[in-house]
Amino acid sequence: MSIETDIKQSTPFRSPYQRVIVNLMYTSNWIAGNQTQLLKPFKLTLQQYNVLRILRGQHPSPIKVSDITERMLDKMSNASRLVDKLVAKKLVLRTECPSDRRAVDVIITEKGLALLKQLDTHQDTLNKSFEGKLTAEEAEALSHLLDRLRA
Repeated sequence: MSIETDIKQSTPFRSPYQRVIVNLMYTSNWIAGNQTQLLKPFKLTLQQYNVLRILRGQHPSPIKVSDITERMLDKMSNASRLVDKLVAKKLVLRTECPSDRRAVDVIITEKGLALLKQLDTHQDTLNKSFEGKLTAEEAEALSHLLDRLRA
């Protein structure tokens, strides 16, 4: 299906660049919707999932909230508020940073790691759905093109 069909657009785009921008936005929202559905039974948001994955990548070392913010996919997210919600779910721990008392260190808990391990299985299933649509080489080429757009 084409982007024109998906958004029911009958007039042509003004340029191939306008078409790719609209297509990227539409596809990004489509992927986010799939991710949201995957996370819903686990009572996690996309942003909370992103924080947990950052913390797993950092594990067993703690990371400052400010560093989490820098690494987040959604730069408009409030990392401090997200961490608070994950603390309430006992998925992360928040401690005072020994080298800077104004900063806060965050570390993922065993419960958080176990949840991510469980989610990995579901994420693998979602990833496999892409395998039928793109070859590994096409996925690499697409990723390279997206990297070039952001350069």
